[in-house]
Amino acid sequence: MKLTQKALKAINNPPIRRRLMDVLGCTEFTIARYIQKNSDNLTKAASLQVIREHTGLPDNEILEGK
Repeated sequence: MKLTQKALKAINNPPIRRRLMDVLGCTEFTIARYIQKNSDNLTKAASLQVIREHTGLPDNEILEGK
């Protein structure tokens, strides 16, 4: 699964990237790469929880084809 472009734009800011770093246990460089490549790692349960909490987007606006 992939994130929508709307979700990618919404999470590409320092506070959300820091939370994603914490839950995924990786560096900011890695998070930036995940966002650039629309990595499947951004659809892990912990990542999706952070995205839901910080963007307020429903799942159909976060995940493609849902």
